Amino acid sequence: QVQLVESGGGLVQPGGSLRLSCAASGSIVIFYTMAWYRQAPGKQRELVAASHRFGTTNYTDSVKGRFTISRDNAKNTVYLQMNSLKPEDTAVYYCNINRGSYSAWGQGTQVTVSS
Repeated sequence: QVQLVESGGGLVQPGGSLRLSCAASGSIVIFYTMAWYRQAPGKQRELVAASHRFGTTNYTDSVKGRFTISRDNAKNTVYLQMNSLKPEDTAVYYCNINRGSYSAWGQGTQVTVSS
C-alpha cells in the first residue's frame, strides 16, 4: 500500500511560481507512473502532467511550456514546477501513482492564483 503526501501549495500572484512535491512511502515507485491531477470548483478532476517509468512525460495542453514534472526515484518523490501561473490554474492538486490496475491518491494541496 503506497501512501502519498503532497506539499508546496499556497497562494501566489499571477505570473508567479510554485513547486509541488509528492513523497511516496510504502513501495518503491521507480516502475510506476507518477502524475499530478487538479480539480477546480465545479469541474472534473483533470490530468495535469504524468511521468512514466521509462522517463517519458506528458502534459495537458493548457500547462505546456509553463509546468514541468520531474521525479527523484531515489527519494520516491515527484515534483511539479509551476511557472507563469494564471488564475485559471487555481485548483486542488492531487498526486497519483499508478501501475496496471493499481492506483493511489494523495490528500491534495490547494493552489490559489490571485492578486
